[in-house]
Amino acid sequence: MPRPQRAEQFDPGDVCIVHVVHCRVRRAFLAGVDRVSGKDYSFRKEWIRRRMEALASVFAVDVLSYAVMSNHLHQILRNRPDVVAKWSDEEVAIRWLRVFPGRRLEEHLAEPTENDVKMLCLNKERLAEIRHRLSDISWFMRALAEPIARMANKQDECTGRFWEGRFKCQRIVDEAGLLACSMYVDLNPVRAAIVESPEQCPHTSAYDRSKARRGAEIPSAAFDLKPIPAEEAGKKIRETPVHKLRHERKAKRRNPTSGRIRRDDWLSPLTLDEKKLSSEPQVHTGGVRSSDRGFLNLCWEEYWELLRWTAKQTIRDMTQKVPRRLARKLGELGIDASMWRDLVWGWQKYFGKSVCVGGPDSMKRHAEECGRHHHRGQAGVAGCFV
Repeated sequence: MPRPQRAEQFDPGDVCIVHVVHCRVRRAFLAGVDRVSGKDYSFRKEWIRRRMEALASVFAVDVLSYAVMSNHLHQILRNRPDVVAKWSDEEVAIRWLRVFPGRRLEEHLAEPTENDVKMLCLNKERLAEIRHRLSDISWFMRALAEPIARMANKQDECTGRFWEGRFKCQRIVDEAGLLACSMYVDLNPVRAAIVESPEQCPHTSAYDRSKARRGAEIPSAAFDLKPIPAEEAGKKIRETPVHKLRHERKAKRRNPTSGRIRRDDWLSPLTLDEKKLSSEPQVHTGGVRSSDRGFLNLCWEEYWELLRWTAKQTIRDMTQKVPRRLARKLGELGIDASMWRDLVWGWQKYFGKSVCVGGPDSMKRHAEECGRHHHRGQAGVAGCFV
């Protein structure tokens, strides 16, 4: 059966959560240690993480979880058309121009001016299209993948593909599926036998959140969402040598706002605030992510405890009992606690070829909404739920 079209899996106009997998070409270790040449490309993982962080500051897309591996990338993303609807025309214009500046006379400046923003705001039809794209996961992935490929090809002095093709996407339809998927993503380095515990591997959301709890900070990669005044831009171009402008542009790319943030500030908060679920979309005003809405009914301490416990239950080990407090949480989601380890460690068996992630009842409802009889993997996962 061919892979379904993007329109069948998510709509940029509706809030939805998806698990995205993007592989390097031929599954090569283009962001790790090359098995043939022995060259270490692990520094490219930070390129990808910083680009995700930068895009999280301009797109109406929440990054819930992620893991950058040597030959592929996992993300759990939530698009937020309700958030982009709250942005003014000027906010939409500056966000778009930061990522897609287009061709301008001030190429050396490489930053949008107030005139650029005003001109875009006058084109209402174009602006409506941009609003739609800013909450589109496909455009988010396009803005992530292309610059990384260009940088890698330039460094390797070659041409051709860096990414294998279009990204694989799975719709997550309930909280049980979201919790299992988030654990699977955060434990990818453990599953690959790179590390023994989640706190040992950077470039995962669990690592960022755990370090942030200890006060760790990083230079912010968020875009500066203030356009340059037209007069200042003209004066700078006239009076500053081209080589100096290029140097300033490179420095600006490394730290656009010259600020520092907590290591996980650009990620979506983990815990849902149930009191705010039916209220406003919780638009973030700090300039590092789109919203302040969480995604799980667990506090960080509960999530971390369950994540570390699951990490210790390797596939060949005998299953130990889930701690009672955590088993109760799993039971509230309809998950059989005795099957929890198998659900996470056997993820590929249950959901590897499915376009949908969740409990059997939720998968069945989603299949019916899509005009299908059932989703692949729906029957197999039923044994993990009560």
